[in-house]
Amino acid sequence: MKPPRGLSADEAALWARVALTVTPFRPQPAKPAPASPVPAVQPQSPVKRAAPKGRIPPPLAAPRPSPAPAPGLDSSWERKLAQASIDPDFTLDLHGYTLDQAHGRLDQGLMQAKAMDARLVLLITGKSRPVDAADRGRRRGAIRAKVLDWLAAGPHAGDIAAIRNAHRRHGGEGALYLVLRRRR
Repeated sequence: MKPPRGLSADEAALWARVALTVTPFRPQPAKPAPASPVPAVQPQSPVKRAAPKGRIPPPLAAPRPSPAPAPGLDSSWERKLAQASIDPDFTLDLHGYTLDQAHGRLDQGLMQAKAMDARLVLLITGKSRPVDAADRGRRRGAIRAKVLDWLAAGPHAGDIAAIRNAHRRHGGEGALYLVLRRRR
């Protein structure tokens, strides 16, 4: 392996000029300059340079945090729901209702579930269907399309700790788990 060749006089002079334009993060105590054959360079004002033409590299992206589970449940609840190893305390079926009837039944059913101190409610809505936004009231899948809005804006929103898709054993895409908060 060859030893490093060192800087030529021109390279050393250029390096000294560049070093004078840099502001260190932490100022270092002044060190005595070694005697060298390199000519001393007088400090000059920093040279402003135009941005290089062509492509400028993008800034480095911040590291992404590890994905966390959705808020509201601890890992044991998440595992039990994912494996369907817990049975619902209360089942609320909205099949066969119109939108208005289903909305009323949802409110009544959640009041009943809270009165029974249920923690896990299985809400059966039926599978969603692709529907137009303007025609949600008359086509299949309309209840499923509206139920999350009803839950978020309804009187029971503060009582719901989490909403998860149901396991296949409990209805899959046609049902939801509602985990209710403990009453204190």
